[in-house]
Formats: sequence, C-alpha cells, structure tokens
Amino acid sequence: MDRSKHRSDRTDLGGIDPADYHQTPPQNPQTIQPPVMTATVADARFASISAAAPDAILGLTEAFLADPNPEKMNLSVGVYKNAEGITHIMRCVKLAEQRLVETESTKGYLPIDGHADYRHHLCRLIFGDAADHTRVAAVQSPGGTGGLRVAAAFVGTQMGGGQMGGATVWMSNPTWANHKNIFAAENVPIETYGYLTDDRRSLDFGAMIDDLKTKPSAGDVVLLHACCHNPTGIDPTDDQWQQIAEVLSERRLIPLLDFAYQGFGRGIDQDAAAIRTVMRHCDEMIVCNSFSKNFGLYSERVGGISVLARDADTADIVRSQLKRLIRSNYSNPPRHGAAVVATILDDAELTEIWQTELSQMRDRIHSLRQSFVQTMANTGSGHDFGFLNQQSGMFSYSGLTPMQVDQLKNQHSIYMVGSGRINVAGMTEARMQTLCNAVASVL
Repeated sequence: MDRSKHRSDRTDLGGIDPADYHQTPPQNPQTIQPPVMTATVADARFASISAAAPDAILGLTEAFLADPNPEKMNLSVGVYKNAEGITHIMRCVKLAEQRLVETESTKGYLPIDGHADYRHHLCRLIFGDAADHTRVAAVQSPGGTGGLRVAAAFVGTQMGGGQMGGATVWMSNPTWANHKNIFAAENVPIETYGYLTDDRRSLDFGAMIDDLKTKPSAGDVVLLHACCHNPTGIDPTDDQWQQIAEVLSERRLIPLLDFAYQGFGRGIDQDAAAIRTVMRHCDEMIVCNSFSKNFGLYSERVGGISVLARDADTADIVRSQLKRLIRSNYSNPPRHGAAVVATILDDAELTEIWQTELSQMRDRIHSLRQSFVQTMANTGSGHDFGFLNQQSGMFSYSGLTPMQVDQLKNQHSIYMVGSGRINVAGMTEARMQTLCNAVASVL
C-alpha cells in the first residue's frame, strides 16, 4: 500500500490517518486535558461581555418561584389560570391530542410555511370566510413572538427598515415591552404614538389620531393591538377603529396588527372586527397572531404571520420572501401545536367544545375584573377602581405606582409588573379578599 497516498486523505476520521489510528488509538476523551492557556483573563474574548438585564416579566417569575411564602401570588406573566391557579389543558386539546396519537404517522419536517390545514384555519379566523384568501401570504410561526420577529425581518429587508429612508415602525406608548426588542433586533427604526390619557386610565384617542395624522411618513408601519391591548387592556371602540383605518389609508401607512388574544375580549369574531375594518380601507397589511393563548397551547408556541397583498401574484412573491427569512432562522415550525389546532377546527364537535371553553375563560376574566373592583370598593380604601371595568382581556392597568408595586412584592409576596399592569387571569376567586386587602394597605 502507498501509505503516503493513504495519508493524504484524512477526512473520514476528522483528520486522523486511519493507519495511525490502528497503530496508536486516540486517548480516551474523558482523560483529555484542556490546552494550557497562556492568555490572561483580559485577553479572553468572552470576558468583556456584559451581563444582559433580566427580562422584566420573566425575571419576576423567577423571583416568584424562589419566594418561600406559601401565600404568594403571581399577577405578572400573561397566562390564563383557572380557579385553582393552574394553567390547565383545555378539554378540546386533550381530545385532539388523543386523535393525533392514534392517527399520526410521521414526525417528519413540516414545510417552511407550516401546516397547510392550520394556515387555512388561521386565515379564516383572522380575515373571515368572505375574504379573498388568495391575497394572503400566511405562514405558521413559533408563537406570536416568532411571527413578529419574521415581520420585523420582512420590514427590515423588504421595506428598507434600518436604512436611510426606510420604513419606521410606530408603536403605541405604552406597548408590550418585547415589541421594541423584536424590531430593534432587526435594526428597524422605532417611534411611538400617543395612546393613554395623563392619568393612564383611558384611551387618549385625540392624541393617538393626531399623531397618526402628522408623524409617520408614507410607507411607515403602524403597529396596533387588534384587541385586548397589552399592557393596558384599553381598546379603541368600533367607531374609533373606523377612523384609524381611514387615517392609515389616507396617509398610505402599512398596518401591522398584533392579534395575540382573539376570543378573550368580546368574542372570536368580535375581536377580529378591527382587522376586518382596517382590511376594508387598506389593501396591504400585516397580521401577527397567536393561538397559544386561546387554545391554552403556551408551551407548544403556535402562531403565524399573514401579509395581505393587493393581489394573489404579489402575495405569492411575499410568501417566497417570508419563507426565505424563515429558512435562515428556524428553518420550519414545529408540528404538534399546529396539528392540534387544525384537528380541533377541522371537526365541528371539537370546534364547539373549544368555543364553549374559550367563552367560559373570557367570562371568568370579566367576572374577576368586576370582583376586584367591587372588593376594592368594600375595603374602604377610598380609591375607585371602576375604570378597570372598561378594560378588556387578560391585562389591566391598575394605576398602582412602582413604589406600591414594590411594597406588594416585598410585604405581601404579590408580584406584578412595575407599571402596575395586572394579569387579571392570575387572580383567583378564593383569594380576592386577600389580594384587595394587600392593595388597600399600600394605597
């Protein structure tokens, strides 16, 4: 054998000559010592990295879990909890999963744009059966956050975001804290428009509409919460949505609607009314949605991004760009959550069970909000929380100050976001009096 020729190709064993391998086996990996480093700590590449600030909400959850107080309450993270304080699995989901276990035949990859039946139902629930779905480029994403990140990349690459003269994204002040992180990560410029009155208890529609009329430039993107505004729970009325849609159309602005809580406000179709109003006035728009909440599939990360184009051909081009962005990010989405949603919505009986369960969750949130307002009134604190009854969805702006929020955490082990945002669905009927007594004590 020509050993020199044999040694010239060392790729099969990662650069080890096969002949040498047989003569001298490599050292046991468990006994291999790291190389002796002569560089100082100052020379280490990672040593100069600063620690990131903890996420404001998830950091609270970590503190909550570490709190030994058995009476602690977590009103920070936006997940639905039942009367026992548990994020339960919905009955319709359990039934759908049982069917999937019996019938699922593969764990192969989904296409880049996701589960086909799921995407069909996504379009139907968001835009309605009467809409021309050929104009919609819809793709499945890992949760609503994943959809927003794809949207940010789409704005950044296809609308000149991050470049001189590119699109700016306008967000309500306040908005979900992660909105800014998501678009900043794609170097998309961010600005804000007015949303709340000075007392932070109601919508300052005049300021909002004035800002939208004067501040954004044609081609800019306006991020709106389709329902159940996070973090305030304060939504425009149907008439106000009509005016917003008219301004968006007149100013040639691109609406981007975050639709994370469909069914938690007024109802499944009622909560989509804002999207359908905007669609009647704007022939181009983006919708990022989540089914993680209204199907209780938080850990499955079930969402999507839908881009409404002027015609079917343009929608196909947009879809190709969305798929390109996805391919370089997470490649393709997970199957299970989307298959659960599709199984439920493919079956009339399961769909009815889902609608009933979602209605019960929505009604319970409304009841908890009303109970909090009434119980606070009975504490004799002298503070009227009646404005909370005008809010919608899982979240409410309580009006509590950061100092009062800290007192609740430190003195009563009640955790909420520093802005005073409360996850109403984190309350329980059995502990409402305890919660309200604690709040009254810090007012």
